[in-house]
Amino acid sequence: MSHNTIAINQQMEKFDGHASVWLFGYGSLIYKADFPYIERRTASIANLTRRFWQGSHDHRGTEAAPGRVVTLVPESGAVCNGMAYLITPEVFTHLDHREKNGYLRLATQITFDDETSVEGLVYIATADNAAYLGAASEQDIARQIAASSGPSGPNRDYLIDLAHALREMGKHDAHVFAIEQYLTS
Repeated sequence: MSHNTIAINQQMEKFDGHASVWLFGYGSLIYKADFPYIERRTASIANLTRRFWQGSHDHRGTEAAPGRVVTLVPESGAVCNGMAYLITPEVFTHLDHREKNGYLRLATQITFDDETSVEGLVYIATADNAAYLGAASEQDIARQIAASSGPSGPNRDYLIDLAHALREMGKHDAHVFAIEQYLTS
């Protein structure tokens, strides 16, 4: 699959006809909601874990020196904490462009902190996209992040902002915090 997933995401019909849809954010969507939303709530999704395994050629790196940003990978029993936004379908155009570098719009079950749940959507970069970098040690990921910068700024800002947002939410993420520790030590 190519880097640009806009056309693929525009074909998703799952939420056609809905007046509003819940969107789950687990990376920069936690702290950078540059789109209109109706409501915002802390939430989680099950059996997926956040990993810095996706390359960023368009925001936090370049084609020659991609940065690393988060995606979700399957892990039985895992819980990924993040932020859910109630949005209207008109926001998809903006989000499809923002998440175009390999991310697919997928349906998922979102659980709110009060234990209620709803079907919503999430953008996930799967291993079959051209920008996928895959697993690496947290120390190697930190080195790549430290050396990368793109049109949206230094890759290190993305990591530090994500770690800060997770702490503000009172949520722990061992992978994110370990990379942060390597980056800042």
